[in-house]
Amino acid sequence: MGDFDNREREEVFSKKVRAGKRTYFFDVKATRSNDYYITITESKKRLEDGVFIKHKIFLYKEDFEKFIEGLNGTIDYIKDHQEVVEKRYEFSDAPETAKASADEDFSFDNL
Repeated sequence: MGDFDNREREEVFSKKVRAGKRTYFFDVKATRSNDYYITITESKKRLEDGVFIKHKIFLYKEDFEKFIEGLNGTIDYIKDHQEVVEKRYEFSDAPETAKASADEDFSFDNL
């Protein structure tokens, strides 16, 4: 395996979504054969030491429909069984003073 295998794949597009204490990154990357895939990363700052913890999944285009189907079904279940209060966040230097904002809106319908 060459050096290419040890590097991150070429990033084609990126969308950052801030949601309270977490930040989500939706990145489109290209394989060596120029096939696109998505990485979804959750990043959250650990309070005790300030280290950012990241969790990442890879989503390939042949799985988009099944993924969306599963995600929508899961979201619908929660909405049907519990009240969902959607929050909008405005970030300042002091994270404890987050305020409502509409500029960070994101929908999975765009996938």
